[in-house]
Amino acid sequence: MSRPQSNNLRLGLCCQFAQEPIKFRTTTATAMLRLLKRERLARLAELCRLNAEALLAALQFCAGHGIGAFRINSQILPVKTHPTAGYETGELPGSAEIVAQFKECGAFARKQKLRLSFHPDQFVVLNSPNPKTLAHSLAELNYQAEVAEWVGADTVNIHGGGAYGDKTEALRALRENIGRLPKPVRSRLTLENDDKVYTPADLLPVCADTGVPLVYDVHHHRCLPDGLTVAEATKRARATWKTEPLFHLSSPLEGWNGPKPERHHDYISAGDFPKEWLGWPLTVEVEAKAKELAVMRLLAWLEGMKE
Repeated sequence: MSRPQSNNLRLGLCCQFAQEPIKFRTTTATAMLRLLKRERLARLAELCRLNAEALLAALQFCAGHGIGAFRINSQILPVKTHPTAGYETGELPGSAEIVAQFKECGAFARKQKLRLSFHPDQFVVLNSPNPKTLAHSLAELNYQAEVAEWVGADTVNIHGGGAYGDKTEALRALRENIGRLPKPVRSRLTLENDDKVYTPADLLPVCADTGVPLVYDVHHHRCLPDGLTVAEATKRARATWKTEPLFHLSSPLEGWNGPKPERHHDYISAGDFPKEWLGWPLTVEVEAKAKELAVMRLLAWLEGMKE
């Protein structure tokens, strides 16, 4: 039976399952390039169909367990943008049926009021001075926006990128390249603070200039502070959104005094959930290694706060 979300809060599961027998298929470019092109496209089409089936199963699980959001794996269409093994969707045998399967997932998500998102891999860097890196990043963003269109996902979230020895210039390049993005990407793009380079204070001016919302990652902020309190960062990040904000939450594997506090724990420690996040509409993606088990434990804790 579905359970209501606590305090207008929507908890999100990220990409995979720890215990449920729901698996997303992937492959490697090396394996695919061993096949003749016709065989390769047939195999890739099969993997895409299986992943559409797995996505629907994932959304059905979320709807049945009070999980209000799901982050879709970046490899939902395996090796889609690889420079040699990549492909256009229309090249796949039965491509229309594959797209229809994904659109069925979107229809189910809308009916169940599930929020869907994408978070491209770390190699997607919009301010890279390397033209090849930038071109690959744009190809990946275009692909994920294409699938986002099919399923109704409203966010494609990226980090700020590198500083490349000059953070001011890197942020200028980020602003400029955001402005050049095609509408399907730009309309979904969000920026997230990270734990190595860009804090909320660094990215909030970019968000103000470009209209791109900030996905506030409180764990990253605690690892890389910038003078803003959690309450201040929450308030300012929330103001960048015209729709329901989406934030990230995780806990350190070995505690905040451990050797590498940036590493994620299996579960969320209750003390790491900001009290400032309660009482208003918010999506919180739970970045924890125990996946659905961690989300459901946190949901139970939030429900217990109301009793």
